[in-house]
Amino acid sequence: MTDLFETIRRVLVPIHKEGYPFILIGIVLTVLAGYFSQFFGWIFLILTLWVCYFFRDPERVTPVADGLVVSPADGRVNLIAKVLPPPELDLPPVPMTRISVFMNVFDCHVNRVPVTGRIGQIHYTPGLFLNAELDKASEDNERNGLVIETTHKGEPLRVGVVQIAGLVARRIVGFVSAGDSLQVGERFGLIRFGSRVDVYLPEGTRVLVGLGQKAVAGETVLADLGGGPERQFRRI
Repeated sequence: MTDLFETIRRVLVPIHKEGYPFILIGIVLTVLAGYFSQFFGWIFLILTLWVCYFFRDPERVTPVADGLVVSPADGRVNLIAKVLPPPELDLPPVPMTRISVFMNVFDCHVNRVPVTGRIGQIHYTPGLFLNAELDKASEDNERNGLVIETTHKGEPLRVGVVQIAGLVARRIVGFVSAGDSLQVGERFGLIRFGSRVDVYLPEGTRVLVGLGQKAVAGETVLADLGGGPERQFRRI
């Protein structure tokens, strides 16, 4: 019996508390719609179940090693480029490696810290709600940027993380404040209903993911701050 309960516990993924109001609204609408129309009752029930799925918050097993950068989001790696960081992050005005992870409406939207460190600053920037897959979304869309002060081999480094709203996303939720110290893989925020997270990495970082690769927040290693061997990728 204990094994059965453990199996059920593993299958039933926890739901983040940010989703509770939406789930409650969905339940109320399902009951009201079902009272007047069985068809619409089923429609709202399916939508409510989808909301439960969207706000899932599963446990993750995070690799811990000096220099490793893990994905801050579930989704697909859709952009890897050398670009200037957003000016509001107050990072050095030199090109940094940017890795972008795009989250569609079926991905888990709880965001996790890519490296262990201290939140040096947080800066919210209002903007547009363009398709988050577009490169210009990094500059034009509503976004929330964090600078994480970390170290590698005793040397101080700064890593930028930017949550970007998308076409459907209308709310970026933060769980942390400037000055907080966090371990890699800890939850730091959430974006509602489709979006993107960019990570800005300093010179000398070795990218360890490929374009189109599926990333899992808190588990997939995106890069190594200390360089290391280059990875090759191929589509099969």
